[in-house]
Amino acid sequence: MRLMLKAGIIAIYLMVSLAASVEAGPFEDGTAAYGKGDYTTALRLLRPLAEQGLAKAQIVVGVMYARGQGVAQNYTEAMKWYRRAADQGDAAGQTALGTIYAKGLGVPQGQAKAMEWFRKAADQGFATAQDDLGSMYDRGDGVPQNYAEAMKWYRRAPDQGYANAQSNLAIMYTNGQGVPPDYAEG
Repeated sequence: MRLMLKAGIIAIYLMVSLAASVEAGPFEDGTAAYGKGDYTTALRLLRPLAEQGLAKAQIVVGVMYARGQGVAQNYTEAMKWYRRAADQGDAAGQTALGTIYAKGLGVPQGQAKAMEWFRKAADQGFATAQDDLGSMYDRGDGVPQNYAEAMKWYRRAPDQGYANAQSNLAIMYTNGQGVPPDYAEG
């Protein structure tokens, strides 16, 4: 359930940020079709752009394969598209690739690989990846549990309005994990 919620958040983030930054054309039309649930049109417009190397289109095509939207669900194909975007330094692509490894979707679960990709995106200021890193340190997934390090990453994402990190930060304050208990701050 958390994975579906996270995927939905990333998709919404992408739709809003992508549509605002691109002039009218095939990409904008493709993301609009995706937003309306017209996956056939979205894929027809976005796949050529993805094949030409447009990272934002690669991510949307990857999401479509990961969710089985207009295509058969195929994590290997999703990973291919995420990897192309990630290799270009795209933070959303890096985060998506980290999620594939963290959850073991079509690949052996690999927390070290997940951490590597999340960190690349988090270092660029991508709030979702910052929250993911905080969660890995909070739970001790692939790293020794370290509440102070979790707090460090959780604190970065709320400054960008990322609600999930705000919630995680509140829990840390309330439970006194990495900080003295502070119910008011929590």
